[in-house]
Amino acid sequence: MNIQIFGKSKCFDTKKAERWFKERRIKYQYIDLVKYGISRGELSSVKNAVGLDALADPKDQDYALFTHLAVADAKLEKLYEIPEMLRTPIVRNGKQATVGFCPEIWKDWK
Repeated sequence: MNIQIFGKSKCFDTKKAERWFKERRIKYQYIDLVKYGISRGELSSVKNAVGLDALADPKDQDYALFTHLAVADAKLEKLYEIPEMLRTPIVRNGKQATVGFCPEIWKDWK
């Protein structure tokens, strides 16, 4: 398993996800979205796994702008430009990915 957790340092669900993997002694790599962002390839891979609308955080101040963009490519580009707009944590295991705290899915990952 090659787990990556993309999150924000002040996100409660990100901390819960980290704790969930630590308690099970599953190694993971943490990437701070605010500090380092996410590559286009990784973002595209996550989008393919969970869908575009699941990526955006409805609590973010720029969410209204995101919903008004008509084309999916424009929405994806906006999320790439403003990674703070992403809902966290984003947890990847190869081509598999989840957005939010999803232990019921993680427990089945091999």
